[in-house]
Amino acid sequence: MLPHYEVLALRYATTALDRPRHENFMPGMDVHEGAMPLDYYVWVIRGEGRLVVVDTGFGADAAAERGRILLHEPAALLQAIGIATEQVEHVVLTHLHYDHAGSLDTFPNAVFHLQDEEMRYATGRPMCHACLRAPFSVRDVLKAVGLVHGGRVRFHDGTSELFPGITLHRVGGHTGGLQVVRVSTARGPLVLASDAFHFSENRLRRAPFPLVYHVGEMLEGFARCEELAGGNDELLIPGHDPEVRLRWPALSQELSDVVRLDLPPRRI
Repeated sequence: MLPHYEVLALRYATTALDRPRHENFMPGMDVHEGAMPLDYYVWVIRGEGRLVVVDTGFGADAAAERGRILLHEPAALLQAIGIATEQVEHVVLTHLHYDHAGSLDTFPNAVFHLQDEEMRYATGRPMCHACLRAPFSVRDVLKAVGLVHGGRVRFHDGTSELFPGITLHRVGGHTGGLQVVRVSTARGPLVLASDAFHFSENRLRRAPFPLVYHVGEMLEGFARCEELAGGNDELLIPGHDPEVRLRWPALSQELSDVVRLDLPPRRI
């Protein structure tokens, strides 16, 4: 029998509230007026004596450069839930975009888990194209390369078991080597989809987010995530959807930006 883990989503940043809807769908995929802001998350998996952080977020410098609203330094938010970054031994990087792989040096004792294809993508020929390299920070990519040379990156090729009940799955699409994380919980196999789909609406309407390397892989990734979650929409966690913080219960009254994904969501 697989162990059951606690899974947390930590909202650390957001965009302006008036971010228009059309920026979240490929051209022609949405004609509605209105706002649709993004939230930014890192995730924590813990239980059975194990602790895994999924993605590392970004800090104040990147927030200023990209025009984002930093609500918490990710390390400070982890500290608020009792996790010192120095104690983290395993970090999964779903991909190397600036909002998922910044602040790598705040985890001095961690091994970083990354798909082979993502490192090839972030350091190879696709980066000759401005539209593909725009979501990357060259500083973060160079830090990731340094971690490889320091023996602190474990590469994965496709599907891997990290621990019993925690598996990694390459889906690509958004980037060359984007991976999602499937976690055994008391309510079923939960999928941290990261940017396989930014919003649930991207997946439900099969309307991809416009930052995409391979549209076909992104569409197949929607179906793959659904399969991994056993067809249960309530076990599929999008990467940037503000509804995550609204639908799932807060860890505590004082920490409203940290929610428990292993518990059932609320109806809204």
